[in-house]
Amino acid sequence: MKSLTGQEIRRAFKSFFAARGHQVLPSFSLVPHDDPTLLWINAGMAPLKPYFDGREIPEIPRIVDAQKCIRTNDIEEVGHTARHQTFFEMLGNFSFGDYFKKEAITWAWEFLTQVLEMEPERISVTIHVEDDEAFEIWHRQVGLPENRIYRGTEDNFWEIGEGPCGPCSEIFYDRGEAFGCGADDCKPGCDCDRFLEIWNLVFTQFNKGADGEYTPLPKRNIDTGSGLERLASLLQGVANNFETDLFRPIIDRTGEIAGRRYGESDEDDIHFKIVADHLRTVTFAIGDGVLPGNEGRSYIIRRLLRRAVRSGRRLGIEKPFMYQLVAVVDEIMGEDYPEIREKRSLIERVVRTEEERFHETLSGGEALLSELMAELGVKNETVISGTDAFRLYDTYGFPIDLTVEIAKESGFTVDRDGFDAELEAQRTRARQARQVAEGMQSQRGALETIDQPSKFVGYEELTVDAEIVALVQDGERVDGVSVGSEAQVVLDVTPFYAESGGQVADRGEIVGASGRAEVLDVRKAPHGQNVMTIRVIDGSLHQGDSVRAHVDADLRRDTVKNHTATHLLHRALREILGTHVAQAGSLVEPERLRFDFSHFGPLSDEELAKVEAHVNDAIWQDHHVVIREMDIDDAKSLGAMALFGEKYGKRVRVVQAGESIELCGGCHVERTGLIGQFLIVSETGIGSGTRRIEAVTGRHAYSVAREREAQLRQVAQLVKATPATVVDRVGRVIEETRALERELESAKARLNHGRVADLAKREENISGVPVIRAALRDVDMEGLRQLIDELRVGRETYMVVLGSVHNEKVQFVASVSKDLQEKGFHAGQIVKQVAAIAGGGGGGRPDLAQAGARDPEKLGAAIEKVAEIVEAVAGDRAV
Repeated sequence: MKSLTGQEIRRAFKSFFAARGHQVLPSFSLVPHDDPTLLWINAGMAPLKPYFDGREIPEIPRIVDAQKCIRTNDIEEVGHTARHQTFFEMLGNFSFGDYFKKEAITWAWEFLTQVLEMEPERISVTIHVEDDEAFEIWHRQVGLPENRIYRGTEDNFWEIGEGPCGPCSEIFYDRGEAFGCGADDCKPGCDCDRFLEIWNLVFTQFNKGADGEYTPLPKRNIDTGSGLERLASLLQGVANNFETDLFRPIIDRTGEIAGRRYGESDEDDIHFKIVADHLRTVTFAIGDGVLPGNEGRSYIIRRLLRRAVRSGRRLGIEKPFMYQLVAVVDEIMGEDYPEIREKRSLIERVVRTEEERFHETLSGGEALLSELMAELGVKNETVISGTDAFRLYDTYGFPIDLTVEIAKESGFTVDRDGFDAELEAQRTRARQARQVAEGMQSQRGALETIDQPSKFVGYEELTVDAEIVALVQDGERVDGVSVGSEAQVVLDVTPFYAESGGQVADRGEIVGASGRAEVLDVRKAPHGQNVMTIRVIDGSLHQGDSVRAHVDADLRRDTVKNHTATHLLHRALREILGTHVAQAGSLVEPERLRFDFSHFGPLSDEELAKVEAHVNDAIWQDHHVVIREMDIDDAKSLGAMALFGEKYGKRVRVVQAGESIELCGGCHVERTGLIGQFLIVSETGIGSGTRRIEAVTGRHAYSVAREREAQLRQVAQLVKATPATVVDRVGRVIEETRALERELESAKARLNHGRVADLAKREENISGVPVIRAALRDVDMEGLRQLIDELRVGRETYMVVLGSVHNEKVQFVASVSKDLQEKGFHAGQIVKQVAAIAGGGGGGRPDLAQAGARDPEKLGAAIEKVAEIVEAVAGDRAV
């Protein structure tokens, strides 16, 4: 068996199938394109679903690629097993109505045994119990002995609900008895590590209908997947994926930072693996435009990054460190995945920012947990529910083990069973969503059969005479549709733009001699035609009718202004903020535009003004918008920027508006001056490192400007000024208000100082312990904490316990110096006992804790309890 690096395996696979007529595709983005059902690309076939279910027809029916994937359904297993990963690479060869089982099987055997030089006698396969065709190929043509061909059922039939499905053949490599379980019946599919699955060949040949019946597909497909990391572990002779050259350099660098070595401690090794896996996932996700945040993909990246930081802490790393490992991922994989190399600086900056925020979150989480325990103490409860623990974990990123540790210190326990149930419920929801998302539509939809050409002329014309070449209603082709009906229509020539690249679809009308319909939406058909969704509002329309197709010119005119403005905005942002700015999404509608981009903080008023002025300057220079088609390499040499999430072929459409040059298939103004005016409406953050600008142009910008002027006049009236003098007047009002606030704060400070002086005089010596205790009135929790802070100043040894009734609520705060903590005094335990006298409870850290209670009448008695507590602890210490 050859010894190959991960890069060499990846390239050998592509070369092998390229020599057999396959088109080599680069990996698709981890973010699914035009597939809202998927959170991530989680399998090699996922980005090719439109080819499998017939929505699109590939240029070449044979494809090979190395697809980057993310799966997060078993995050907690990462680090504990040899092969669980959140990020992995799937090597795959695919056929769409071209070759089938014979080629898929014989080529797989040839690649493994001749290219990788694996020992044939160590290879076994499984096939579906009824797949005699696959058996004959494996046995008769490949020559695999019958005793190494195993027939299975469920594991050897791929299906997800209705749609394309079929039997599969899994290929296993026998690693030897040393990796086995020792059972006499150990074979491929056993849970032990002896037989390693290295390739799965799926033969998509049936369609499962709603009635559960399986019927042959008109076009049979091949879908294969081989995990690169698994192949690497075999070819490099290591025990698990994490010891391959795809992971080990990350682990070794982490060890250098931590001052520890991989392989010396089982517990440490778990955390080394977690860091390495999650770092790869985060790096590639950010490289594909996903930044940490609180929703969807962004939340998953934040969660993985925080989990890795927590593992770093378990390895003794207390400061941000993961950003330093991005360079290692670049060294390993940047040559084959240039997006990592190109965006390395951005990725490092995002990771470091997120690490620093999480360290702050850990401090904040402790405060939230303290408040939760105080609330439970009021109810005389000592168990933190699984729901609350999961909320801290899921919403705030606070690790469960840290929750348990802090709770234990304060005399609380955590319902781990309840937490585990919440966690499993989340996993179940994710699995169910994934099962639905991974399903494919049936190939037998009517749109897949429509191959009549439809020429799009909407760049130049908004009204054309055309012929209806196809009508589809409820998934079936029909001859005609009548008033009130909705249907899909294909014209031989159309001016209607199909939604893509962030630009919404055109609206308008289709009018014939016998009827009229409004166009509601426009989408791409499998063969590339623009398909209009229509509602018939008068008469009827029929296949073969001559019609006039008319785009709503007002809506299109407004839309193209906004689309060209997004290009100018993108250029302005890179000019003003820096070249790290990259588009992360856009929406172009007639009324407004939305542009998402990478940046690390809110734009200042000055920066927003510069961006807005830059765009308007480009508009007023009235640049001619030049649109050309050219080879993609030529476009890149011009510096053309690609739009987020778009797929590009060899020929691309380049749109140049002044200094802006982008690849774009959308509609644009002829000259930038036609945009009229550009006005930023809002700038907000939508995730860590991601900002969003919403803006308007043309007549909508004029409307917003008029509305703002009206608001200015209203403010002027409220402060008794004119629009010309309102700024000065509001400034004076604010200064007067601040002066009054300063006077109020000064009065509070004098009152507080008097209280501190009075409390200091009350210091008692109880069993040799200096104690300040007091029952106060109308001091809130923040005020109690401030008093304690001031009382601790200048004191090395102290115990302070304060209570107050504020807004009919009883609140307590306790603080104990470090030397007294060493003698057995614990602020959390003290405040808990004190609050119990007033019908409450609480807890917290040994040095500072708080509590709440229900009975204001017992405040004095609760404070008196302090002496008894001190005497008891001091007495125990004396004994």
